[in-house]
Amino acid sequence: MTLQQETLPIPRKRSRTTSIALILLCQVLTLAVWFASTAALPSIATLEPISGPRMAAMTSILQVGFVLGALLSALLNLSDRFDPRNFFAISAAAAAATTAALLVVQPVGNMALILRFATGISLAGIYPVGMRMVASWAKHDLGKLVGLLVGALTIGSALPHLFTIGAAWDWKLVYAVSSVAALSAAGLVKLVQLGPGFTRAQRFDPHVAKAAWLKRPIRLANMGYLGHMWELYAMWAWIGAFFRASLHARGIDQPGLAPAATFLVIAAGALGAMLGGRLADRYGRTAVTIWSMAISGACALSVGWLFGGPPLLILAVAVVWGISIIADSAQFSACVVELSPPESVGTMLTIQICLGFAVTLVTIQSMDFVVSSFGWGIGFTMLAAGPLFGCFAMWLLRRDPASHTLANGKK
Repeated sequence: MTLQQETLPIPRKRSRTTSIALILLCQVLTLAVWFASTAALPSIATLEPISGPRMAAMTSILQVGFVLGALLSALLNLSDRFDPRNFFAISAAAAAATTAALLVVQPVGNMALILRFATGISLAGIYPVGMRMVASWAKHDLGKLVGLLVGALTIGSALPHLFTIGAAWDWKLVYAVSSVAALSAAGLVKLVQLGPGFTRAQRFDPHVAKAAWLKRPIRLANMGYLGHMWELYAMWAWIGAFFRASLHARGIDQPGLAPAATFLVIAAGALGAMLGGRLADRYGRTAVTIWSMAISGACALSVGWLFGGPPLLILAVAVVWGISIIADSAQFSACVVELSPPESVGTMLTIQICLGFAVTLVTIQSMDFVVSSFGWGIGFTMLAAGPLFGCFAMWLLRRDPASHTLANGKK
């Protein structure tokens, strides 16, 4: 994706399918640490009081670390100073260490925030590097492969909630299992074989970064991505709290239901990511992103107003939301790749990722205030503003002549 012509002379002994499967597995295992705190905090809250802003900060501070880590990695060209498998392994081991360290510090103290920040920096060596490795195996199916990787990211993000379904679970279990999962990925990634399309990435060039906004087609693709990210991580961070509060309001006291529902809703996004990649290659990237955001926005507008209602109805709407909210994710990056000059692709993707994750800070942190003040209906309705904005941006991009370069002319 962000590639030059020089290839690495790497022997190829494993099959394409095996290597892709290993990359996806490593992605799932490492991404378990991303929402580990979100899954652990309900148990911690039974032991000591936690304010809403502090709970949100345990997730949003990781987003800050990820943005900083992505920028540092790009500026220092770390992904080309190391074999990508070694870089991934070092990053996964670091994420495992910072997550395990949460077991021996005050659970929501300042040191915990610092460790979550450090975990975010480490994760900057996971998702972008995994993207490069899986793209090296692309054979006119980049959309599908990137969709698979985003699906792996989705399952990994949901995984910590699976650790909390048991009646006697403890917050320490979440951190312990998540750190072991990430450490396992650090070892397994060494078995990955790089594909024949692997080449060295282009250096980050701050001088061309302004083109991300000066060039209209790229600006529109980035605006679509910002609308998508406005909704995505806030939903993932808060849907578990919504389930717990809604079940409590209905008088249902079964502790395992909320985490099980949360895992199902987030993990269902893996299906959306895979379908989105296939459909985008066949019908066009702007078409898939517009429809995905229209559906997810409709779910955001409706699910909060069902608070305290029939659990199965709420779950059904939330599962559709979980599928549609991630179906378009990979296609914004694919748009930037196809719209940018080859020599600027690396910089453009870095800018897009950093802008998108910076936006998540606003919605993750503000949800507590909005929900506390106005209720879940208004809280999730606020998130719908993102896909509405994104739909409009991608509609404008579809009408732009440059859209003919997307998805082999399918827009």
